[in-house]
Parts: sequence; C-alpha cells; structure tokens
Amino acid sequence: MTHPWIEDEKHRQERTVTEEFLESPSEASFYGLFRIFTPQLTSFFRARGCELALSEDLSQEVMFTVYRKADQLRERTLFRAWLFKIARSVLCRHYGKRSREVETIGLENLADRLLVSGQMSAGTPAFEFLDWIEFLDQREQETLRLRFIEEWEYHEIAAAQETPIGTVQWRVFNAKKKLAPHLKRRQATAHSAA
Repeated sequence: MTHPWIEDEKHRQERTVTEEFLESPSEASFYGLFRIFTPQLTSFFRARGCELALSEDLSQEVMFTVYRKADQLRERTLFRAWLFKIARSVLCRHYGKRSREVETIGLENLADRLLVSGQMSAGTPAFEFLDWIEFLDQREQETLRLRFIEEWEYHEIAAAQETPIGTVQWRVFNAKKKLAPHLKRRQATAHSAA
C-alpha cells in the first residue's frame, strides 16, 4: 500500500511539469514532462502485450505527438487523459498497420543469383526459381520474369503489357505473397537437412 503523501508528491510533480510545459513549451520544459510520463507510457504499452523495445518506441511516438500538438489541448486539467488517449490511438494504429502487413518474399538481385546458379547444380534456390513460379498464373509469371530476371522497370513492363503501372505492381506484390510460404518451407527444409 502506498502512503497518501507519496501519491500526492507524485501527482504534484506531474502537475508541476505539465503546467511548466504547457505555459512555455520548450526543450527544457519538455524534458521534465518526458522524464515523468515516458515510464508510465512504457508500462501502459507493456501491460497491453508489447515487448519492451516496442513499448519504448511507442512511448516516444506519443511524447513526440504531445510535443507537437500541445497547443491543441483545450482543457489543461485533462492533460493526463489527453496523453493516454494519444497512447491508445498510437497503439490502435500500430496494431492496425501490423494486421495489414503481408508476408512476401524478396526477389531482388534474382538475375545475379540465376547467373551464378547457371554454373551450379540444379538444386540451388536460384536455379529452381523458374520451377517455383510455375504455379502462378501466366501474367504473374511473365511479370516476374520481366521484373526480376530481365530487370525491367515497372513502367517498361506496363508499356509492354499495355496495362496500368499499378496493375503491374499489384501482380508483382501478389506473386511474391503467393511465393513466400512456398519458399519459406523450402528454406526451412534446407536448413534442417544441413
């Protein structure tokens, strides 16, 4: 159980640094605010399942928003509620962005790997690329060949296929998304065999 005078001291410090910052926002007044509220924000994010490093990053994002938007706070007595409302928004944005992330496979420098694999046995991943894309539809296969083997730019592929550049980019993205689980399984199998 905490003593009432300890709790009062904590609230007094919060109120003091908050008032100092809101009266005259500066790096010096923000430092006190940052020092008091960042550990609380980190605990807030940790309590919601975030790892320490992510909690610290999200806390810094919240404090950066507070620094930039403090002049928009209408009722200064509600600073703490405003701060944690920002924290909830930051957390929601983080999870929303994470839920939209799609695993894809990196195919950059594929032409170089294929060139090297031409001198290697048929068991290398780069050599097998043409076999891997066989389960993709014809348009995706052609787009991947042009983009990663022939090293064409997106606008060149769009002009050659007479399609919008966005369609070409979507085909590449979608094909990489389809290939990701297949190639990850093959990679795991290769590592376990070694």
